[in-house]
Amino acid sequence: MAQVSEIKAYARPRAGKGGARAVRRQAQVPGIIYGDGRAPENIALNTNEVVNLMNRGRFLSTVLDLEIDGARTRVIPREVQLDPVSDKLVHVDFQRVGAGARIRVNVPVKFMNESLSPGLKRGGVLNIVRHDIEVTCPADAIPDHFEVNLEGLEIGRSVHISAVKLPDGVKPTILNRDFTICTVAGHKLEEEPVPGAEAAAAEGAAPAEGEAAAPAAEAGEAKAAGGKEAAGGKAPAGKEAAKPAAAKPGADKGKK
Repeated sequence: MAQVSEIKAYARPRAGKGGARAVRRQAQVPGIIYGDGRAPENIALNTNEVVNLMNRGRFLSTVLDLEIDGARTRVIPREVQLDPVSDKLVHVDFQRVGAGARIRVNVPVKFMNESLSPGLKRGGVLNIVRHDIEVTCPADAIPDHFEVNLEGLEIGRSVHISAVKLPDGVKPTILNRDFTICTVAGHKLEEEPVPGAEAAAAEGAAPAEGEAAAPAAEAGEAKAAGGKEAAGGKAPAGKEAAKPAAAKPGADKGKK
């Protein structure tokens, strides 16, 4: 279960942007505490101390004890604001956790026995649908992680939330369906080309625009050539017969 860490905080009298900038100039980060039926409280924390806690991981699901002027307040981080340009810590929100309170947190999932999955051994791929699971649980009993056993999982099979053993008092926030956590998917095999298929496709394809125009051009050239041959040869017989014969000299004189 989660361990409770302790961190020192200071009351922040000035609120607003001006007060927050003044806190940051002192190597501190502004924050606020709310919840548990009490008024919000402005605080300031040592920036390096908060960053070290964040670098451990799971900061937003870690219960902390804030010591403010000698008094301890149990809280859980709810939101962290970072500068969009420099990525520096800008603000932290905390929620008070009362005695016996139940909270909503995201718990990470750890996948076990990948080497014992027949589907993964045959080249399958583990498709993770949920890297963490949102649950409600007692504030002092937050699970570190949930274990998902992949032993015996074949290609095409899935692991649902019903197959995960949850500690007592821990319940998923989704209760109306048995949601999927991961599946084992197979590789997509590429179709091998059939020999001669490309040649057959090329023969059966429609001719290109230039190829379609070639036969028409050849037909036009042949027609023009035929016309030239007819013009250079002898005239048709009918035209020769229609031409009148020339009269011989002296033919009319013999008749007289």
